[in-house]
Amino acid sequence: MTTIDTAGGGCPYSARAAAFNPFEDGYQQDPGAYVAWAREEEPVFFAPEIGYWVVTRYEDVKAVFRDNHTFSPAIALEKITPNGPEADAVLASYDYAMNRTLVNEDEPDHMARRRVLMEPFTPEELAHHEPMVRRLTREAVDRFIDSGRVDLVDAMLYEVPLTVALHFLGVPEEDMDTLRRYSVAHTVNTWGRPAPEEQVRVAHAVGSFWEHSGRVLQKLRKDPSGHGWMPYSIRQQEVHPDVVTDSYLHSMMMAGTVAAHETTAHASANALRALLSNRGVWDALVADPTLIPNAVEECLRMSGSVAAWRRILTADATVGGVDLPKGTRLLLVQASANRDDRHFDEPDELDVRRENASDHLTFGYGAHQCMGKNLARMELQVFLEEFTKRLPHMELVPEQKFTYVPNTSFRGPEHVWVQWDPQRNPERADPGILSEELPIRIGEPSRQTISRPARVASVEKVADAVVRVRLAEAGGVPLPRWTPGSHIDLECGDTGLSRQYSLCSSPDDTGVLEFAVLREPESRGGSAWVHEHLREGDLVRIRGPRNHFRFDPTHQRAVFVAGGIGVTPMIAMARQARDAGIEYDFHYLGRSRSHLAYLDALAEVHGDNLHVHLSDEGSRAVLADVVGPYAEGVGIYACGPQRMLDELTDLTADWPGEPLRVEHFESTLGALDPRKEHAFVVELAESGISVPVRADQTVLAALRGANVDVQSDCEEGICGSCEVPVVRGEVDHRDLVLTKAERDEGTRMMACCSRACGDSLVLGL
Repeated sequence: MTTIDTAGGGCPYSARAAAFNPFEDGYQQDPGAYVAWAREEEPVFFAPEIGYWVVTRYEDVKAVFRDNHTFSPAIALEKITPNGPEADAVLASYDYAMNRTLVNEDEPDHMARRRVLMEPFTPEELAHHEPMVRRLTREAVDRFIDSGRVDLVDAMLYEVPLTVALHFLGVPEEDMDTLRRYSVAHTVNTWGRPAPEEQVRVAHAVGSFWEHSGRVLQKLRKDPSGHGWMPYSIRQQEVHPDVVTDSYLHSMMMAGTVAAHETTAHASANALRALLSNRGVWDALVADPTLIPNAVEECLRMSGSVAAWRRILTADATVGGVDLPKGTRLLLVQASANRDDRHFDEPDELDVRRENASDHLTFGYGAHQCMGKNLARMELQVFLEEFTKRLPHMELVPEQKFTYVPNTSFRGPEHVWVQWDPQRNPERADPGILSEELPIRIGEPSRQTISRPARVASVEKVADAVVRVRLAEAGGVPLPRWTPGSHIDLECGDTGLSRQYSLCSSPDDTGVLEFAVLREPESRGGSAWVHEHLREGDLVRIRGPRNHFRFDPTHQRAVFVAGGIGVTPMIAMARQARDAGIEYDFHYLGRSRSHLAYLDALAEVHGDNLHVHLSDEGSRAVLADVVGPYAEGVGIYACGPQRMLDELTDLTADWPGEPLRVEHFESTLGALDPRKEHAFVVELAESGISVPVRADQTVLAALRGANVDVQSDCEEGICGSCEVPVVRGEVDHRDLVLTKAERDEGTRMMACCSRACGDSLVLGL
C-alpha cells in the first residue's frame, strides 16, 4: 500500500484514500462498488478530500451505529461543504436556525423525544395511510399508462412520495406546492458541494424553506386537532413542553419534509432501475408478486437511497482496528456495508429471495434507526405491486445515462426512462386486475415474507380423515433442503391463513415435500381448506422449513411416541435412528387401525421396532411402560394430543437432564389477563431503547408499537418465528418451542407469549 503523509503531519493515508471523492460520478453511480477496494484492503481510512475517516465494513458500521454515546450523531446535519461568507449572510437574513432534530441530537434528549413522538410511526397507525398511498399511485400510473414511454421520476416517483410525506406530516393542501419547490435545496445545502456561485442561490432557497416551514407551523398551531405527525407533535408539546420545544418543532417541520420525501423518492427510483436492469428478477416478481416485500428489502440493500451517514467521536475509540482520537469525524458508508461479503453471500447479486436482506443498514441501526422506515417500505411495496401488475412488460430505455445530484448521503437517479407497448397492457384484456390487491406487510422483517411456489403433485387419502399431500417444485424454484423434525408453513390460498405441517418424506428425496393433514372437527380453517380445496396440480406457497424438534443422533437409544397424526414428524426421525444404527422403539397410538396414517409402510420399514397401541383392540398404551424407567443415554420424542404430552411430561419430570422432547400441534395459551399479569420494561441492548410492556400486552406488540421490527407467524407460541435473544433477566417462558435446557440457558424467548419474571428484561435487539 502506498502511504502519503497528510499536510499537517498527521495520520498517513494511502493513494487510494487520497483519491476518494464522494462527489465524483463513480461514487454516485454505485458507492458500494466504488469503495470495494477498501472493504478488502483498508476498511477504515482517512479521506483528505473531505477530512473524514471512512468506514466501509458491515460490522464496523453497525458497531458505530450501535454506540450512539461514543459516536455522536451531532454532525449528521452539519454542512459537509462550508458556505462562503455571502451564503452565510443570506441564511442569516432569513433567521435560519436549524437546530437539533431526532437525527442529530444526543441522549438523553433524543430518546425522550423519540418516545413521546413515536405513536404515528407504529404499524397500526401507518396502516391508515395505505389507502392514500394506493390511490395516489393508481392515479399517477393512470396518467401515463397508455403513453408507452415516460420518465418515472418526473411522472411519479418524485411527486407521490412527496405528497405522501406532506400528508403524513399533516401539511395543509395549500402549502404543499411551495414545500415541494424547496425540499431539494436542503439536501444540496447539507450533504452536497454546490459551487461558490451556486451557494447563494441554494442559501436563498434554504432560507425560504425555513421561513415557509415556520408559517406552516404557525398555521397548524391555530388548530392542531387534525391528522399528521406535526399536529400530533404540537399536541404532545402541550403535555411535554420541556421535551417538545418550539425550536425543535420548527427544525423538524423542515427536516421531516426532506427525510420523509427524499429517501423514498430516491429508493423507489433506485429499486426500479435495479430490478429492470435484472430482467430475470423482474420477471420473477411479475410471476410471483408475494416476493415484493423481500424484493423491497433486497433493493434497499443493493441500491439504497441513503449511501452514507456521519458521526463524531466523543472520546478516543477504536474502529475496525484503527485507533481514533476524540473529535474524529466519521463517514459511515452504508452502501458499502450492505455489499460486504462477510455478512451477505454473493452481495453483488440482486437476490429477492435472500433470507437476510433486511439486515441491511440503509435505515441505520440502533437508537437512531429511521423512524419512517415502515412508511417507506409501504410505499415501495405499493409501487412495485402496481408496476408488476399493470406494466409487466415495461423495460428501461436502452443506453440512457443515469445522473445524480452529487452529495455524500442521499442518492437516486434524476431520471429513469422506461418504455412499453401500450397494446400489451394486461388491463386491456382483463380490467379485473385493477381490483386485485396484495396485503401490505408493515414492519415485518423479510424472512417471514419469503415464500416459494410449489406444485401439488398429489393429494391422497391415507387414513380416516387424513390426506397425504406431496409437493413438487414449480416455476424452476427448487424445493428447500430440510432435516428430520422440520415443518413448513403452508399458505392456505387467499384465506390469509398459514398453518404449520411436519414433513414426513425422506430428506434425501430433494424432489418432493410430503406432509399429512388430519381434518379436525373444530378446524380453525387450515385443515378444512386442505381437505376441501387442495387438488393435484394446484400451485401453493410455502415458507420454511424450520426445525424446533431435532433428533439427537448422540442418543444410545430412542423412544418415539406418536399419537394419531403426531406420527408425521416421527417418520423421518425414526428412519434416521434406524439408518444410524441407534437402538429404538416406535410406539404408535390411536383409536383404530383405520385412523392410523402410514401404518403399513411403517410396519414394513421398522418391523419389530414398531409397537401399535389401539383402543378398539384393547391394546391401549400405558405410557409409563412405554417410556420405562430412567436410563442414561435414552431420548424420548413425542408428538400427539396434549393430554398424552402432559402425561409424558409428568412421568419424566424428575429425570435428570432433558430426555423428553415434544412437538405440539396446538397452543395452550389463553388471552392475557391483566389482573394476573404485571407490567415490565424491555431494554434493547443493541439500540439503547427502553420499551414498557403493559400487563395486557405481549412483548411482541410492545416492540412493534415502538417501531422495532420482530418477525412472527402463528403468535401462539408454537412456531418459533418470533424468537428474540435475551441478554439479561429472568424469562417467564410460555411457549411450546424451547426445551427445558434452552429455557434454563436463558438466552432466548418467544416474544409473542413469554414475559419477564421481574421488572425488566434486556434483549439483544
